Amino acid sequence: MFLRVLKFLQPISIFGCGCLLAAGISLANPAPAPPRQDQSGVANQQAQVQNLEIVGSIDVYVKGLDGAPFAENAIITLTDLNGAFVDRQTSKKGHVSFGSLPPKEYKVQVISPKYETAVKQVVVLRSSDAKLTIEMKPLSDVEEAESSESFYALAPKTQKEVGKALEALRTNKPNDARKHLEAAQKAAPQSAEIEYLFGVYASQTNDPVHARAYWLKTLELNPKHLSALLAVSQDLLHGNKPGEAIPYLKRAAEAAPTSWRAHALLAEALVLQHQSGDAVKEARRAMELGHERATVVQPLLARALAETGEREEAVRVLQVYVQAHPADVEASKNLEILKNPQIKIVSGGAATTGAGEMTALTKEATALPVPSNWLPPDVDESVPPVVAGTSCNVNDVVSKAGKRIMELVSDVDRFAATETLTHESIDKYGMPSAPEKRKFSYVASIQEVQHGFLNVEEYRSTPSGGPAEFPGGVATNGLPALVLIFHPYNAGDFTMTCEGLAQLSTGPAWQVHFRQRPDKPNVIKRYRIGADGPSYPVALKGRVWISADTYQILRLETDLVGPVKQIRLAADRADIEYGPVRFTKGNVTMWLPERADVYYDWMGRRIHRRHSFSDYMIFAVEDKQKITVPKAEDAPAAAAPGDGPSDVPKQRP
Repeated sequence: MFLRVLKFLQPISIFGCGCLLAAGISLANPAPAPPRQDQSGVANQQAQVQNLEIVGSIDVYVKGLDGAPFAENAIITLTDLNGAFVDRQTSKKGHVSFGSLPPKEYKVQVISPKYETAVKQVVVLRSSDAKLTIEMKPLSDVEEAESSESFYALAPKTQKEVGKALEALRTNKPNDARKHLEAAQKAAPQSAEIEYLFGVYASQTNDPVHARAYWLKTLELNPKHLSALLAVSQDLLHGNKPGEAIPYLKRAAEAAPTSWRAHALLAEALVLQHQSGDAVKEARRAMELGHERATVVQPLLARALAETGEREEAVRVLQVYVQAHPADVEASKNLEILKNPQIKIVSGGAATTGAGEMTALTKEATALPVPSNWLPPDVDESVPPVVAGTSCNVNDVVSKAGKRIMELVSDVDRFAATETLTHESIDKYGMPSAPEKRKFSYVASIQEVQHGFLNVEEYRSTPSGGPAEFPGGVATNGLPALVLIFHPYNAGDFTMTCEGLAQLSTGPAWQVHFRQRPDKPNVIKRYRIGADGPSYPVALKGRVWISADTYQILRLETDLVGPVKQIRLAADRADIEYGPVRFTKGNVTMWLPERADVYYDWMGRRIHRRHSFSDYMIFAVEDKQKITVPKAEDAPAAAAPGDGPSDVPKQRP
C-alpha cells in the first residue's frame, strides 16, 4: 500500500504535513507451514533444508557520478528498519556482500569522507540475492562540515559509549562520563564529537584551560562544529575579548543559520563592541528562532535598542522581561533607569550590564551538542513575548489575513520550486542519525474546485525527472495548505486569540493563537494508513504571526491538540517561515513557504525534517495551465515504512 494525495469533497482536501502513515504488510513471502508432528524425523530434516533456503543476501555496488566503481573508502552499514544493527563492512572496489540474511526489509547506509551520506532500502526475499546500486555524490563546500568524523560514522559500540557519556554529562556527572569518553576515544582518536565532549567534561570539572584546548582541537577536525564554535566564543566573551569572539560567532551563524544560540551570542559580542544596530538585528533573530528559550536575550535587546536611541521600545522590551522574571534585580534596576528621561543613555553607560554580568545569556546560549529533549516546546508551554499593553481585534486581523490567502487561491493556478530536504532520525540518547539529503522539483496547486471547496495537490520529482523518494518511504505532504486554516472557509473551525504585537526581524506582527474547536470537523489535516485504509483526522493548535502592515502570514507553528492513540501518534509539530515571492501579475508579492521544520513521534520513531524552498515560479490562473496527474508508468509512489523498498516493483496510486 502506498501514499498519494487523495481528494475528498470537504472544505479542504489534503493530508497535512508529515503525511505518514504506515501500512502493516510485509512484502516478504510468508514463512513455511510448520511440519507435521507425526513425521518428526522427516519434518526436522525438511525444516533444516527450509531454514537454509529462506536466507538471502544483498550485494551492494557503490559507484561515482561517472558510473565507475567507487574508488574511495566507504563504510557500508546494514540495519533493519527499526535501526537495529546487522552488519558493517568497508567496500573493496565499490562492492560489499552481506549474506545469511533472514527475509525482510533492510536499510543500507553508505558513508565516505567528502561525499553525501547515501541511504537506500532493500527487501531480501526467501533464498534470493538482492542487488543494490548506490551512487555517491560529492558534498558542497557548505556541507563538508558533515564529514565522516561525525557521531553517526562511529562504530555501534563506540556510539553506545558516546551515548552513555552524554547521559552522564547531561546529569552533571563528569566522573561517570570520563571512562566512556576514554573508551570511545581509543576506538576513534580522530573524532571531532569525542574531542568536543572531552571539552564539556573539562568544563564541568572546572578546568577551562583544557576545555578550550579540546574545543580548538575539535575545530581542527571539523571547522564548522557548531557547539565548539559557541563554546570557544563563550570562553572569549567571559575573558572580555568580544572582538576575538565575533569571527567564531559569524562562522557559527553561517554553519547553522537557524541556531538561536549563535545569533544570541553574536548579538552580545556586537553590543560589547558598540555595534548596537547590528546587535538589534541579531537579538531579534535569536528571539524568533529560540522562542521562550531565548527570553534571556531580552535584556540584551533592550540595551542595544537604548544605545541606538530607541528608548521607548527598549522600555517595552524590558518591561515584558521583568514581568516574567521579577527576581532579576539587575533588569528591574535597568528598567527604572530607562524610564527616567533625565538619564542619558550612551554606549556602555547606564542601563547596561557588563561582560561579567551576562552569564545568564551565555550559559543559556551554549549547551550540549544534542539536548535530551529533541522536540521543540509545546506551543502552549509559554507565550512568546509581545509588546506590553498592545492588543488587536482578532476578527479583524484574521479577516484581513484571510483576504490575502483568498488572493493567493484566486490568482495563482500553481507554483513550482526547488525543494531541499534534510532528514534525521533521533535515537534514544537524543542523537540524530546521519542526515539524509534529497532535492526535488516541487509543484503545488491550491484551487477552489467549487464554492466552499478547496483542493490541494502536490507533485515531486528528482531534478533528473525520476520519481521522488523520501527517507524511509514516508512523505511530507500538505505544508503549503496549513495557511488555509485562516481562509474564511476554515477560520470558523478554530478558536483564535490575539496575544499582542510581536517584533520580528521582518517587522511588527500580530501574534495569534489558534485551536481546533471540538464542535467543528477537523478538515485541515488527516492521516491515512496506506492508500485505501482508514483515515484519522488530527486536531491542530498553534500560533501564527501576521504582518501588522500587509497582513501576510510571516510564520506559522502547528502542534497536536492531543496524541492520536489509534495510530500511536505522540507528537507532530511544524514550524514554517514564509518569504516574499514576486508575482509579475499586477506587480503583486506573494508570501510562500521558505523554510519548514517538521517533527513527529510515531510508533516510537522520532523524526526531524527540514524543508527549504527556493527558485519559485508562479503561474497565474489565466495561464490555464493546470497541474496534471502523472501517467501510470511515471507516477511516484511513496511507500509506507515496511512497504516498498526501492528495488522492488511498486504499485501505482
